[in-house]
Amino acid sequence: MPNNFFWYDLATSDIEAARKFYCDVVGWSYQDNSQGGQSYGIFKVGDAGVAGLMPFPDGMAPPHPVWNGYIAVEDVDTMARRIQEAGGTVHRGPMEVPGVIRFAVVADPQGAVFIIAKGLQAGPMPQLPVGTPGTIGWRELFAADWEKNFAFYAKLFGWTKAEAHNMGEAGDAPIGGMMNKHSAMPQSWWNYYINVDGIDAARARVEKAGGSVKMGPMEVPGGQWIVQAQDPQGGFFALVALKR
Repeated sequence: MPNNFFWYDLATSDIEAARKFYCDVVGWSYQDNSQGGQSYGIFKVGDAGVAGLMPFPDGMAPPHPVWNGYIAVEDVDTMARRIQEAGGTVHRGPMEVPGVIRFAVVADPQGAVFIIAKGLQAGPMPQLPVGTPGTIGWRELFAADWEKNFAFYAKLFGWTKAEAHNMGEAGDAPIGGMMNKHSAMPQSWWNYYINVDGIDAARARVEKAGGSVKMGPMEVPGGQWIVQAQDPQGGFFALVALKR
């Protein structure tokens, strides 16, 4: 669906360790999809790909692994120019994986990184039902000033407020939230929540696999439960469930 998140991937320092960690914690299977000397793997739920895994791109050495979300657009080059005109930044691209995807790595005016992309393969991607364990169930932006940042996303992608603390719509369902970041956070960033069956069991799997829980379990509006965590390489992620 144009102007909504449709894909996610993790850029990390240790592909094999990350593969094992997330498969153990989330229950994903994994398929190596590397080609042309470029390493890339797919986390899957059943036969459906839900997220990717890749090493840090050449020349990129962030302080910790990073989960990125992809927003679908009709024209990557035009949107990249519009992002710059609106005060955002284009970090890489636009560029193309032939026959697969055209994309650009960008940031909003407050520095939160995301990816704009257009798939080049025929037909829509397989869609799993909302809430399916292993799919991304929520997206959250920690911003320096969320109201100013909301105006940026609303202008470019047509996102609207569903509630005081929600942003975006996928049909009639909220797709994510925005809030002001804690002062200890060095910059604005997107955090992504992976659906799991039960939050207590998932928390135990995180810790058993060598990750660390930073917050939670905590109940949030709507009756869901969340934890925020770091994987063993230092990548931040979150989990969400309908029950403890």
